[in-house]
Amino acid sequence: MVAVLPQLSPILAELEVISGRVRVLPSMRLPDDSIALMTQGYAYLPNRRRAADGDAVELTLLGQRAVAGCGPDWTRQFYDETYVERSEALPGLVKNTLVGQGAVHTLDAADHRHRKGFFLDVLDARATCRLARSVLAAWQRAEPRWRSADEIVLFDEAAVVLLDGVWDWAGLPETDVRDTAADMLAMVDAFGAVGPRNWRGRLARNRQERRLGSLVEEVRQGRRTATEGTLLEQAARLTTRDGEPLDPKTVAVEMLNVIRPTVATAWFVAYSAHALERNPALRPGLASEDPVLTTAFAHEVRRFYPFAPLLGGTAVTEASWGGLTARPGDLVVLDIYGQHHHPDLWENPYRFDPHRFAGVQPDPYTFVPQGGGSPESGHRCPGEPGVVMMLEVLLPRLARLEYDVPAQDDRISLSRMPARPRSGMVLRTAA
Repeated sequence: MVAVLPQLSPILAELEVISGRVRVLPSMRLPDDSIALMTQGYAYLPNRRRAADGDAVELTLLGQRAVAGCGPDWTRQFYDETYVERSEALPGLVKNTLVGQGAVHTLDAADHRHRKGFFLDVLDARATCRLARSVLAAWQRAEPRWRSADEIVLFDEAAVVLLDGVWDWAGLPETDVRDTAADMLAMVDAFGAVGPRNWRGRLARNRQERRLGSLVEEVRQGRRTATEGTLLEQAARLTTRDGEPLDPKTVAVEMLNVIRPTVATAWFVAYSAHALERNPALRPGLASEDPVLTTAFAHEVRRFYPFAPLLGGTAVTEASWGGLTARPGDLVVLDIYGQHHHPDLWENPYRFDPHRFAGVQPDPYTFVPQGGGSPESGHRCPGEPGVVMMLEVLLPRLARLEYDVPAQDDRISLSRMPARPRSGMVLRTAA
């Protein structure tokens, strides 16, 4: 999730999930599209493309020419390093909060493939299964506490569960799970903002980078033992492409690029409760652990609800993009939200319908919630299978949890990046 621009103004758009309609207030066209993108958020690029009656539009973003579009062909070209590189595309506010300076997201070519190998090893099939089991165990430990409470905010509680599970899986020493989970959420919440939200994200990142960097140094110096195969042990062995030990700060950055996205699954857990409240007929199937429905539901949550708004890169050669020409140095933007709600790609795209994924392997260039293409050879997130697996084990527990949904403001603003139900999904749990 890269190359996002910040939000500066109050809400201008709402995702009306019940009716499946998007309502957006008209906006004035300005010479630079940045402010409109910031204020309308996820809705801006789809609106621009509809107005242009095409899948590609020309923009000016922070004074720089850009072409933006979506679709499988656009995605294939976007991930072809012949046309696009990502190393210079990430704005500072994203590096300083979401992904970290020197992260794998900022690399291209051989350096990217070398660093990506670390994530593919750390998040291989066996490790991903262990992570899902660890998160499930943390959820089971939390349920008695929730049942004894009058109400819980599911978004916050899911983040604590996910942090508890991934922290134990990673082989890290004891922590205050609620405070550490809050730091992970702050990093994610900062990517679409300036001001206090962004400052909180920077402080959280600095705090956790120092902490994890110190642990890496202790392991390397023999002052701390790391369990073989854990994230901590493998991260301490991380090297540059030349075989030299990677500096502890960058190692900490990459450890956070495993831990932080795991905790960010809280967005999808809260969205899942939002979807179940509006589609109660799906709840028995999830509660019975129907594997086809559970996986399909996990995919549909990640398609339907807004999370990553767009991806960006820098054109390295002159080429045609949907009938427009990008020149070297221009920005190239992949509209993720627009792609997931394009009527030519999805039937009734604003209707929540898990059955569209039932027994279907999604096309990796059409369904791009965590990047497109292959994680082995491209920039698609290697942690995506873990996110799906965690949802697969947590969704049945959520469906079986006894709770009522009290009156609350659970609307989802498309102008806020990242979006989320305003209330965080308050649940009134049964004792």
